[in-house]
Amino acid sequence: MSDRPTPPARQPILNLPPITKALLIVNVAVHVLRLLLPAHLDDALVSTLAFIPARYTLADGLGWPALVDPITYQFLHANFIHLGVNMLALLAFGSGVERRIGGWRMLVFFLVCGVVSALAHLAAYPSTPEPIVGASGAISGLFGGVLRFQFGAAPGRRRGLWPIIILWIAVNFVVGQTGMPGADSAPIAWVAHLGGFLAGLLLFDLAARHATRDRP
Repeated sequence: MSDRPTPPARQPILNLPPITKALLIVNVAVHVLRLLLPAHLDDALVSTLAFIPARYTLADGLGWPALVDPITYQFLHANFIHLGVNMLALLAFGSGVERRIGGWRMLVFFLVCGVVSALAHLAAYPSTPEPIVGASGAISGLFGGVLRFQFGAAPGRRRGLWPIIILWIAVNFVVGQTGMPGADSAPIAWVAHLGGFLAGLLLFDLAARHATRDRP
């Protein structure tokens, strides 16, 4: 029998919680698969599964896509820059939220923030036929959740939230007016970002409270 100590197991380079990792894989896989489609099929996919406010306000706009696009639009991205920025933000915020409230709650929280994000865009631009795509609104909700557990633990720290909230609103407004550098001058749905962010701020305590109750 050897007396040599057992070497420690190698830790993965990216030690991601499972739901955050799954969301990352699904988003990347969807984008890669879209690149393999002919252009006309990809255009049809986007027009069906992207979130389009006019579907909800035009008399003949409602159909089955209107039932799913508040979810499906979150997994479509305009280009690799859009995808890359969102996935880096998902890694930064999703892991912390998932470790705080658990995987399935994090998934529901993510999707709900994305839906609220789409509804905020609908309220601001009710008749536009322009589709919006991307996980930015849902990820903004994750950021709001991170702020809640970073600054909301003690009442005295909550005042530190306001400068960050004001800065976040200002940055999104400016980017919404000028566009994201390197993003082919594509418009940024900044109202959707703010809707997801506010949803994260307001709903995180509810998710965290139920998560705490379920712990043994």
